[in-house]
Amino acid sequence: MTEVPLQIAVRDDAVTMTCEQCGKAFIPSGRRVYCSNACKQRAFRARRGAPPLPARLRRAPKDSTVYYCPDCDTRYLGVQRCEGCDRFCRRLGAGGICPCCDEPVALKDLVEGVTIMFSD
Repeated sequence: MTEVPLQIAVRDDAVTMTCEQCGKAFIPSGRRVYCSNACKQRAFRARRGAPPLPARLRRAPKDSTVYYCPDCDTRYLGVQRCEGCDRFCRRLGAGGICPCCDEPVALKDLVEGVTIMFSD
């Protein structure tokens, strides 16, 4: 039985090409060094010392979002359609049920001038 020597792909860019930013392997094309334009942009920002982009915030979960009907001004918690007018409601933002009056209240009603969003 003869052993076949292993090929070491040290200089074979088609096999060993990895992104300089994230380290992910990709199919090379031309003089490409990064796997995507996003990695290319991240590497540029890292070289320039620019601050990283902030994490994208997501909306509050539907169950804890207060909606109101523009026609009858009724507020709902987690319900997007007005039961009386049969119209879609507008989102006020994160909130809950008021412990005093058992009505939906949005957090932005309680704290003036503050935008409240949830993040992962």
